[in-house]
Amino acid sequence: MTKSSSIPPSFESDYNNGAHPEVLRHLLETNEEQSASYGFDVWSESAREKIRKACECPEASIFFLAGGTQANATVIDALLRPYQAVIAVETAHINVHESGAVEASGHKVIALPSHEGRMTADDLRAYLERFYADPTWEHMAVPGMVYVTMPTEQGTIYNNKVELTAIYDICREYEMPLYIDGARLSYGLMAKGCDFDLAWMAHHCDAFYIGGTKCGALCGEAVVFPQATPKGFFTHVKAHGALLAKSRVAGVQFDALFTDNLYSRIGQHAIGMALKLRDIFEKHGYELKPSPTNQQFVVLENTQMQSLMQCVLFETWEPLDADHTLCRFVTSWATKDEDLQVLEQGLEQIQDS
Repeated sequence: MTKSSSIPPSFESDYNNGAHPEVLRHLLETNEEQSASYGFDVWSESAREKIRKACECPEASIFFLAGGTQANATVIDALLRPYQAVIAVETAHINVHESGAVEASGHKVIALPSHEGRMTADDLRAYLERFYADPTWEHMAVPGMVYVTMPTEQGTIYNNKVELTAIYDICREYEMPLYIDGARLSYGLMAKGCDFDLAWMAHHCDAFYIGGTKCGALCGEAVVFPQATPKGFFTHVKAHGALLAKSRVAGVQFDALFTDNLYSRIGQHAIGMALKLRDIFEKHGYELKPSPTNQQFVVLENTQMQSLMQCVLFETWEPLDADHTLCRFVTSWATKDEDLQVLEQGLEQIQDS
């Protein structure tokens, strides 16, 4: 069944399609087979072994959860003591778009300045030095871990090993775990300018998750603890209502995503489509924010925006002034050249009008 021609191509998000055909095929092929529950099925274990190999962490613990907010809230609550807080930047997903899920578990989010979505080691160190220089710090929520995203909510990445290493070194100095939100991890690792891979990243943080929902799966995220697993984490997952009885649903999908480099191939395809999309806008004279990932942010006049919405779907991100809006266009495994052609035709119609 093909997409109806009456439905405009969508650049709204990277999870508005179903599953990548190879993922869906694996789900169908295994559908008639019975399995153990709660993550003890053969496909989940196969996926774990493939992820361990990709991370070069043979002792890593891996847990499959349903979604990103659920993963963040569960991991952060497990890594922190009741009196501790998590440090993030002000634009971080846990601080803006997760409806207070972290705070609901009793943990404050400490927001540092955002540099196009990134945290800097200088800001982190300055905050920690100020905090512990205050003689009344024991009366405050104590920083207990650091949260960063790769790529960020602004479509940027931690470009090189130096940036993440500096943050990780500070975390070790202050005995705080570093947790990386990888909802779009494939798109970050495949982006031009990223000089590290999954294995290097796994050895320079204490926990992270590999996004499936935005990278070709129907749903699901793989939480990875490269070395030490929080004590009782399985029970903690259950207490958060995050333990899937049919955990095979996620396990089967990650088994497919980590077969024949599918996860990387999905990232490469989406990045290629995003660069083509960027070229189309630049060719027609539009201003874009810097982004090497599958999220592209374009400045549109409001009249242009309304006209283009008749041709393709996209998200309005932020009003810039009375006449201009920053809009987000997102590519994925499902983006086709035909979708980009419709976008370009829409821009040409705007120019001709």
